[in-house]
Amino acid sequence: MTATALKLKFTLGPVPYLWDGEEWRDFYFRIADSAWIDAVTLGEVVCSKRTHFIQPYIDEVVARLEQAGKQVALASLAMVTLEREAEATRRLARSDIRLIEANDLSAIGLLAGKPHLVGPFVNVYNGATARMLAARGASRICLGPELSAASVAAIIADAPGIDFEVFGFGRLPLAISARCAHARAKGHSKDNCQFVCREDPDGLAVDTLDGQSFLSLNGVQTMSHTCQVLLAELPMLAQAGVTHLRLSPQRCDMNAVATVFADVRDGRTSALEGEQQLAAIYPEAPFSNGFYHGVVGADWIAAPSADQLVTS
Repeated sequence: MTATALKLKFTLGPVPYLWDGEEWRDFYFRIADSAWIDAVTLGEVVCSKRTHFIQPYIDEVVARLEQAGKQVALASLAMVTLEREAEATRRLARSDIRLIEANDLSAIGLLAGKPHLVGPFVNVYNGATARMLAARGASRICLGPELSAASVAAIIADAPGIDFEVFGFGRLPLAISARCAHARAKGHSKDNCQFVCREDPDGLAVDTLDGQSFLSLNGVQTMSHTCQVLLAELPMLAQAGVTHLRLSPQRCDMNAVATVFADVRDGRTSALEGEQQLAAIYPEAPFSNGFYHGVVGADWIAAPSADQLVTS
């Protein structure tokens, strides 16, 4: 691993799923003990109806993480459709205590002139957009997971002086809707969902008519069936100028996931060994990295083995 790759920092994104409040709290208490997570973004991004599950625990989670030396940011919703959601976004934007991660354009507008982060739900597809967001106060931008390596490198090269984050682990956020397919799949309407997404704390699998695994539902969000893993790509990411790698919480030992990424980054473990370790930590979903390699997003481009490296 090159010295450049050692500069990559690891961030933990918001829990995308509906977990019970105490489980959510305890998850972050464990994250506070991780030596490898540098920054954490908290909050409900997917569905505002879920907020009351975690609201009673946010202050103590923030305190625990900050005491452990983590930089903490609070995330805004990815889709604002109701007045109460707009007011929650305005209230978040007025806070001067810690950084806010903007996940839609309404939050971007409200945060103009204040230091903030930009999450992966805001489309940033070129350097001009990144420069504009930075001029309005964005200090770090998490690029969308559908971008290829060439696109990531081109955006960063055209927007110097900005920290860029790439989605390195987790089921990919593909789309978000005003309707709730998760509730509909279980015979409920969105208004009377009865929080059925809590029954699927790692997402609800969606298969094609011929039984092939296809997508995953998470409330109003559509996610990939596969879990993105950019482990062998760490040197390439660092070379392109990526400063942070986002690990998205899944229902597994995320401290162990962070340790694997750190071991590969720091040269203690090969990428191939790291992938094998991740498969044992999170066996629920096949791995993918196709988007980054410019092919079908669900595809997996395996890291070369030691023998292949020697003979190539």
